[in-house]
Amino acid sequence: MTNHPLISVVSPVYKAEKIVPVLVSRIVEEVSKVTDNFEIVLVEDCGPDNSWSKIEEEARKDTRVKGIKLSRNFGQHYAITAGFTYAQGDYVILMDCDLQDNPKYIKDLYQSALTGNDIVLTYKEKRKHSFFKNLFASVYFVVFNYLIDNKDYNSSKNVGAYSLLSRKALNAFLSMKEYHRHYLLIVRMLGFTKAYVPIEHEARFEGKSSYSFSKLVKHAMYAITSQSDKLLRISISLGFCMFLFSLVWAAVIIYRYFTTGLLNGYASIMIFELLGTGIILISIGVAGMYIGKIFEQVKERPLFIVDKSVNV
Repeated sequence: MTNHPLISVVSPVYKAEKIVPVLVSRIVEEVSKVTDNFEIVLVEDCGPDNSWSKIEEEARKDTRVKGIKLSRNFGQHYAITAGFTYAQGDYVILMDCDLQDNPKYIKDLYQSALTGNDIVLTYKEKRKHSFFKNLFASVYFVVFNYLIDNKDYNSSKNVGAYSLLSRKALNAFLSMKEYHRHYLLIVRMLGFTKAYVPIEHEARFEGKSSYSFSKLVKHAMYAITSQSDKLLRISISLGFCMFLFSLVWAAVIIYRYFTTGLLNGYASIMIFELLGTGIILISIGVAGMYIGKIFEQVKERPLFIVDKSVNV
């Protein structure tokens, strides 16, 4: 056996005290079909329950289970970065802790990597959500992919975080130091040889998602503004369109002045004033968001802070 594991399975944990024992058991069962030389890295993102104590219990039972507790709630993508930082495997598999990512696909991910793929992503053929949630997700992905200039929409609309990175791809991921992070967007720009494995979207084992609608919108805005400047380009285009429209409107007013005389146009003037003001304020707001990103980045604060660890 080598000094480092062949496979590391990383899973961010948040409000999952009832799931942790089952999660570990099922990962061990499935990874053991591939190799006994593995580790499980569970990153507890300072949730309000007893998830950390459950991780400690599992770590005492099996030294291949490693626990990392962050000093506060940093967020899922920072917890992913923490897990990747401490993972030692030649191949690192990322999966959510809610068991909607079935560990039975670990073997498929690994087999795909052995054919020469440094990045193996999974896509869900059908999401087990309500009709309205699936509809909203479809609209969201169309808008999101447009704003991040992702032209490969069909191959990414159902791609989830459940994935495998080779050590080469993982090191490249960790070299990215941007403060506002989005796992899949960073992976998308890494390059390397990619493959996709189809999986079935499982029902959540217990509880409900911690991502509310407002959190999802906020998360999307962070991802868009941290990975693309398209919103700035759109605001410039809107300003240019308003400028052209104002020239046309000025020509109409001059024409009326010399032909029929000016008409009472208070309502139309107010509408265009409000429209123009709204576009200006939106553009300033978008620019402010990007300036805020620069402000956060130049501080060069650590992406995460570890409070406790076990078996690390």
